[in-house]
Amino acid sequence: MKVAVVGATGLVGEVMLKVLEERSFPVSELIPVASERSVGKLISYKSKDYKVVGLQDAIKMKPNIALFSAGGDTSLKWAPKFAEAGITVIDNSSAWRMDHSKQLVVPEINADKLTANDKIIANPNCSTIQMVVALAPLHKKYKIKRIVVSTYQSITGTGVKAVRQLENEVAGIKGEMAYHYPIYQNAIPHCDVFEENGYTKEEMKLVRETQKILDDRTIAITATAVRIPTAGGHSEAVNVEFESDFDISDVRKILNESEGVVVQDNIDVNTYPMPIYANGKDDVFVGRIRRDGSQPNTLNMWIVSDNLRKGAATNTIQIAEYLLKNNLI
Repeated sequence: MKVAVVGATGLVGEVMLKVLEERSFPVSELIPVASERSVGKLISYKSKDYKVVGLQDAIKMKPNIALFSAGGDTSLKWAPKFAEAGITVIDNSSAWRMDHSKQLVVPEINADKLTANDKIIANPNCSTIQMVVALAPLHKKYKIKRIVVSTYQSITGTGVKAVRQLENEVAGIKGEMAYHYPIYQNAIPHCDVFEENGYTKEEMKLVRETQKILDDRTIAITATAVRIPTAGGHSEAVNVEFESDFDISDVRKILNESEGVVVQDNIDVNTYPMPIYANGKDDVFVGRIRRDGSQPNTLNMWIVSDNLRKGAATNTIQIAEYLLKNNLI
């Protein structure tokens, strides 16, 4: 199994390499791929050094699968070239997510839609993944009518430049800015660029991607995405209205039995999900589970997950594992 990691020198690419090793994915040959300025650099994987190659050379090396995390423009240009060469691409950018011909996959929910003909597979946005992992099993039982979500997102979702900005600000050093404003001791209600409707792309990803993954365009969704100075993961306050009523004990039971979900919810001992707990883990953590007393059939919950792992690298590799297990590559 020859595996190319496109964007191997980036934050998500580095985590992909770590997760491939941790999960013992059967890599017979690793092909680290990055932009021209990184070609020739050495990447360490399983105590062995590999030279970074360019995109064209990577295609010539004929990997079985290519894990992309190199940005939307790179994916739009190069993913089809890899696919034309018979290479299965799992793309972590937003380039293909809303393409009707491409599957948008969270393995716990809809991996069964994949076939051998899917040569470009889209990995959802990090904030979408953690929310739908928690909500999909509840949607099956109670049918979601409306979601109101506010996110509190880690700087790591922006990338290395944002991490450096926070580190510089903590140290009192002036440096390159990833955001329009300081992020240290601040909260910025601006994730990605604004669209014409006044919402950011990040907020609209939560709307559009959730409807596509759950295969239900009738779900009404509204979102506010906020960047905060944490590095361990994304947090979400989710208010979800169902078509039918529920019992809180049943909600807990469903979540406890759901793949990839860990319930952390005991307010008597101050147990609830936080990025400091989620950091470095692959699960989606759910807590503060309580009924919304202001209207019928409505639930409040707090969802936290490591955005670089389940929100990006781990979900990508879980898709690859599914493809391999079912002989689709």
